[in-house]
Amino acid sequence: MRHSLVLHPESRCEAVSGIEVHVSRGKTGNLLLHYYVTGVPSRFIAGWPLASVPGRADDLWQHTCFEAFLKPAGGESYYEFNFAPSLQWAAYRFTGYRLDRHDAEIDATPEEGRYGRDFVELRAHLKLGGLPGLAGDWRLGLAAVIEETNGRMSYWALKHPLGKADFHQTDGFALELPAKRS
Repeated sequence: MRHSLVLHPESRCEAVSGIEVHVSRGKTGNLLLHYYVTGVPSRFIAGWPLASVPGRADDLWQHTCFEAFLKPAGGESYYEFNFAPSLQWAAYRFTGYRLDRHDAEIDATPEEGRYGRDFVELRAHLKLGGLPGLAGDWRLGLAAVIEETNGRMSYWALKHPLGKADFHQTDGFALELPAKRS
């Protein structure tokens, strides 16, 4: 399934013309995400890859970052996954809206990041089988934070709840992913 992210109404972005995310849920609980950004990467990513070592890192949302929020149907807890163009990543579990954040024990390393003159893409394969609460149906929020080289931030999501940009609001978890049946 391919989904387009929309720019938050209070954001402005001159470097990106569109963001699409292809989502696929496997039978074993895996989640595949393919983010594809069209625009001018040199205006929102200073150098490629960024000068960092791929691996787990915090605060990725303060710069260009692709995000996914995964919530088991019917519960309050949810997971947040962040992926930077540098291939750094983060995975967190919350017990409720922004409550009790802990690192989620998962290897969420992005598989591939590529760019061209007018696109950036990032693929991530999440092996979620060992995380608690994810055996059934899921609700998914998709988002991106784009930091332009002039310092301006913009916020993109599958659906923006009313008010300021806040990807943690469950109203933004707009995509329903039923459990794969054998």
